[in-house]
Amino acid sequence: MRHYSAIVAGCGGLGAAALYRLSRRLGPGVLGIERFGIGHDRGASGDHSRIIRLAQHEPQYGALAPAAYMAWREAEEASGQRILTLTGGLVIEDRAHRDKPGTGNRNLDGYAAVLSEAGVAYEELDAAALRDRWPQFRLDGDERAIYQRDSGIVDARRATAVHAALARANGAELLEHTPVRSLRPRPDGVEVRTDTETYLADRVVVAADAWTNELLDGCGAHLPLTVTQEQVTYYATAHLRDFAPDRFPVFMWHGAHNFYGFPVYGEVATKLGQHMGGPEVTAQTRTFAPDPVRQERYRAFLDAHVPGFAGPELYTKTCLYTIPPDQNFVLGTLPEEPRVAVAVGAGHAFKFAALIGAILADLALDGATSHPIDAFALTRPALTDRTFARAFHA
Repeated sequence: MRHYSAIVAGCGGLGAAALYRLSRRLGPGVLGIERFGIGHDRGASGDHSRIIRLAQHEPQYGALAPAAYMAWREAEEASGQRILTLTGGLVIEDRAHRDKPGTGNRNLDGYAAVLSEAGVAYEELDAAALRDRWPQFRLDGDERAIYQRDSGIVDARRATAVHAALARANGAELLEHTPVRSLRPRPDGVEVRTDTETYLADRVVVAADAWTNELLDGCGAHLPLTVTQEQVTYYATAHLRDFAPDRFPVFMWHGAHNFYGFPVYGEVATKLGQHMGGPEVTAQTRTFAPDPVRQERYRAFLDAHVPGFAGPELYTKTCLYTIPPDQNFVLGTLPEEPRVAVAVGAGHAFKFAALIGAILADLALDGATSHPIDAFALTRPALTDRTFARAFHA
């Protein structure tokens, strides 16, 4: 049985970052095992782009956001690759629809409070000021917005590839197209079984997202996770200059539905998605077929509020969210098996992936981290109290 100082099970966005950070501290003796291939589109980390932002609605995320930027810059410096593209970012609140039953529950006051507490500069804009600055928007007059200049795009596909390459340069090994079938603690380590071989690790990081409970079963652990199928659409806009990254920011729109959008990046196209609201699935039952109801919803929103953003649909991609009942990350070691560290991104972790990799390395090697992650512990009521009511914000 081959022995490793650390094994990472699942090398998507979070796992590849953990593999890199472990390899920085341990050098050779680190193994990453990926069920599919680096950059695959079957989980949560595929595609070209994710929003990165200091503008957070909850303090537990605001406390991590500056360190996430630093971690991405470290990866850029180590690799010579550009991962972040700053565009500025808008959070737009459509007050005419915000409080209707079944709509999103995010408002600007929460963002402003977290930004102010952290001392992060931002601008507040009414509808007229927003329209004057970005005439690409068509507004009704009830909207207001926050603009934060440091928001932008993290290149998800490039970032995962960069972390994997940096890990290999440090001596880590990486097995692709190799599902981990089980973990089994034993006195001398944690046994990691695949279809063809069994390995022994001093410590294991599980970053398997929708496959998390499948791996934790052998450790006697089970997390209350919901998996949903979400989707984004790329549009071949004819107005490329108007929606270039230097002229149009990433944005989030909180109204009857919560949308998020990107300027032209990764494809010669704009990109729109809706946060949450997709059907519940499993890793085995999910499909890759777009939901036509959501495609029409996206088109109606763009026709009403950002008409030049739209164009012929280039394609629609699906992805998976894996969500605890309180919709917060899972970051910690198993209470009954501290040699196993676990990360679940809750559908919104990629912006923090470089930092989460460092946190997972800390947890695996030291049992603790200096970063504030108490809100994400495996011992919190959302994960241990079976009566905890699921509370997903839209």
